[in-house]
Amino acid sequence: MVLDGAATVCPSVNMTKHTPQPATPDVFTGSFTQQEPIPQEGIDAALAVLNGGRLHRYNTHGDEIAETALLEEEFAAQMGSKYCLSCASGGYAMATAMRACGVKAGDKVLTNAFTLAPVPGAIASLGATPIFVGVGEDLKIDLDDLAAKTDEADVLLLSHMRGHICDMDRLMQICDAADVKVIEDCAHTMGAKWKDTYSGRHGVLGCYSTQTYKHVNSGEGGLLISDDPDLMARAIMLSGSYMLYTRHRAAPPPEAFEQVRLHTPNISGRMDNLRAAILRPQLRDLDAQAKRWNDRYKVLENGLSGANRLTLINRPADEHYVASSFQFLLLDWADAEIVDFVARCAARGVELKWFGADDPVAFTSKYDSWKYANPTPMPATDRVLKGVMDMRLPLTFSLEDCAQIARIIREEVAISA
Repeated sequence: MVLDGAATVCPSVNMTKHTPQPATPDVFTGSFTQQEPIPQEGIDAALAVLNGGRLHRYNTHGDEIAETALLEEEFAAQMGSKYCLSCASGGYAMATAMRACGVKAGDKVLTNAFTLAPVPGAIASLGATPIFVGVGEDLKIDLDDLAAKTDEADVLLLSHMRGHICDMDRLMQICDAADVKVIEDCAHTMGAKWKDTYSGRHGVLGCYSTQTYKHVNSGEGGLLISDDPDLMARAIMLSGSYMLYTRHRAAPPPEAFEQVRLHTPNISGRMDNLRAAILRPQLRDLDAQAKRWNDRYKVLENGLSGANRLTLINRPADEHYVASSFQFLLLDWADAEIVDFVARCAARGVELKWFGADDPVAFTSKYDSWKYANPTPMPATDRVLKGVMDMRLPLTFSLEDCAQIARIIREEVAISA
């Protein structure tokens, strides 16, 4: 167009269509295996042990009190127990507890179908056979199935698997009526309670782990508590005390050892003073640490509440848990769906462990993986285990980290739906 003899040039228009680009997926960059550092008080105590050279629990001089003896005394008081023994591992504590109860080769021992390999492994280490009890959608031992099987064994090694505590009042009624001794595996429930009673205080013996991924960290280690002087005297002799049991401060009186000291084999599994020194300050902080774990758990729980096709685990008011891990269920999903979901979460930095795989991966084996036990199939339990998703919850995660993890899981579940 020409106006007043001058040409007017229209501005060029880019007619290329702009397609909105998808937002970069949210990726979590934290580590699911990174624990907090050992408290400085524990580091200082460990250095004192190293500088003194007296790592063995019975290597004391004069009026010196071993770190292990102090640890036992303090943990017994903390749990409200009369006696405590420190051990080399949680698995050793369980095997020792069963030996103290008289379990021997050829016996049968009841235990959860949903647990970790060290539990049936401790049973098998005695030449005994695990009899597996089913699990419900709350990830706790099926008490009806337990009641139906109490005539098969005299001992129940109860695993509070992944921190889930069943109705302990009903469980003890079932076991007391059948004269079944209860040994509690509290590897995931240190400091947790059913109503007002600490985990580990319902049965005749309570076993704890101090392995790195538990509530207190000494790399490896275990603790065993009881109010029964005869059981604890046998456990102390079994642990390799020789005739030095009088050096224990959380032990039965010397007369409790008279009937067992010459008839109990030494199966050495002592804790050393270095690990005890590291643990003592951590145990003093247990209640505060428990609150921090539970705060993180609740952020995840709230973030996943109402997600389609995802089932959260019911936690009744009487169960006062200490949540160092988090579980949810993908009930009735196809295997291929779960494999794809886990892979997509992993690509976004969220490490989920699946207990339903046909072949064990890392620590996620299940009862039908333990062929040495010749387990009987349990279809209802298999359905639950097929859907179990498990995730560590280290205290190195912030609350914001937990919210981000929940968003990622929720988004990937929605894609699967």
